[in-house]
Amino acid sequence: MQLLDLVAPRNWKDPTPDKDFVYDLIAIGAGAGGLVSSKQSARRGYRSALVEKHLAGGDCLNTGCVPSKSLLCSAKMIREIMNAREKLGVLVPLPNVDFVKVMRRMRVLRAEIAPADSFAGAQALGVDVFHGEAKFVGPHALQVGGKTLSFRKCVIATGARPVVPNGIIGLESVPYLTSSNIFNLSVLPERLIIVGGGNIACELGQAFA
Repeated sequence: MQLLDLVAPRNWKDPTPDKDFVYDLIAIGAGAGGLVSSKQSARRGYRSALVEKHLAGGDCLNTGCVPSKSLLCSAKMIREIMNAREKLGVLVPLPNVDFVKVMRRMRVLRAEIAPADSFAGAQALGVDVFHGEAKFVGPHALQVGGKTLSFRKCVIATGARPVVPNGIIGLESVPYLTSSNIFNLSVLPERLIIVGGGNIACELGQAFA
């Protein structure tokens, strides 16, 4: 809940700019690209806005870099213990993984880092933050939550999401995971197949192995 309160605050109130107000820059998407664009513009004195319909922080904070690196850190410690036994002759006990604690630590770390990517954090730097879906209504205008925002430049930084392949027969009948929900696990899977070879796939494969 602490994480969600920061990256998707339930009672967030969108600002209401004046009718003739024109933003120098609007960033759509509050992942790394949108956050950096909008914050740096505001820091330099430009009128800046940020629009996010889901979670601020993007995949880096929520479903990618931060949680995967946390799991990799725990996995590396386990590997070090195994190497000590197998290669260095240090007879330490075999590691017993407390997966619940591993995942809890990951979630605590996300919550601790979240203020840097939060709605309030961007607002504190002078960015007008809107929580909703952006829709272009002209070459220099878009709508969010019924409000029309005018801009000189717009950065589209909407990122990506996992694609479920349609060529794997029977996939629809098994409880598959994606990078969007694998970090919600509370029980360590006995077996796991990773489909894909991107950075998140490689990191998840290494960590769970």
